[in-house]
Amino acid sequence: MKIALVHNFGHNNLVQNFGPSFGAATGSGGDADEAVLGQALALGGAGHEVRLVAAGLGRDPLSVLRAFAPDVVHVHQLSPGFGRARLPEWTGPLVATLPEPGPPRARRLPFTRGGRGGARTDPLLRRADRVIVPSELGRETYERAGLPPERITVLPHCVPAAESSPGGDVWVCAGRLAAEENVLDLVRRWPAGRRLDVLGTGPLEQACRAAAPASVRFLGEATRPVLRRALPGYRGLVLPGRWRTGTVPLFYPEALAAGLPVLAFEGSAAPRAVRADGTGTVTGWDAPLPAALDAADRIFPTLREHCRGVHAKKYGEAAWAERVERLYAGLIATAPPAP
Repeated sequence: MKIALVHNFGHNNLVQNFGPSFGAATGSGGDADEAVLGQALALGGAGHEVRLVAAGLGRDPLSVLRAFAPDVVHVHQLSPGFGRARLPEWTGPLVATLPEPGPPRARRLPFTRGGRGGARTDPLLRRADRVIVPSELGRETYERAGLPPERITVLPHCVPAAESSPGGDVWVCAGRLAAEENVLDLVRRWPAGRRLDVLGTGPLEQACRAAAPASVRFLGEATRPVLRRALPGYRGLVLPGRWRTGTVPLFYPEALAAGLPVLAFEGSAAPRAVRADGTGTVTGWDAPLPAALDAADRIFPTLREHCRGVHAKKYGEAAWAERVERLYAGLIATAPPAP
């Protein structure tokens, strides 16, 4: 099928055809750009004709869509004002992916401002035949904002597979060094002599450095590709964040892709995923951390292949493509004839 993926791509002028065989496309704009590019690769690898359509201030993607004539238009994380105005005029099947809502105190939902209708009055979301959210937190949040539950589909982002490695004796923690990620609490409790690499920057970086033992290294900010290449060489991923009550961070499936088991702290959705998937261990903030690390040392080497299997089944590119193909096919089958 012909599929158009519409996104602002970090304000880059990126319009690219993808087919079963193609070279890599690059752009800037952060994780959202990489997620859309990864999905284009997954769909292209499944044999579909995919076009990335750049939207943004001053861009009208509707003319490009009409020239391409796709079977499905899939809009990704467009904020109001970023090329969304005319998209509701599209008459064919239309899917919209919404971003994670984030922590409650900083939550900004991608709806048109003004009025009290929330999602019900947003032209694009009112027009979309299906809305995709990456987690149950997204489903709950957007339902409360007015989206009909029957039009919401939970579909986590896919991440690519990584090279196999026997791992090492160093742990890794990746994320923003801010209060909601709890990295400061983690390094305060981290036992001296245990090696930990911290990837990321943020307002608490100096406090984290001052509180950490000498066995903790702060490696600064890493791009997604660099992180994914580095993960297979670690012992395990530590997820200390507590504010993500309904979602699992992208680091979780990225770790599984690398065969990396996870040590998750209670207080977020990550422990629930780790227990359900059998991909690591869970500890609490009141429990002794050295004992949790000792237990992980015993079992984590035996979990690496299992973690890769869970990634392939739930978060791999082929699994994502298969699920979204079924969604697209259902919309195409029930769409009215083209005018």
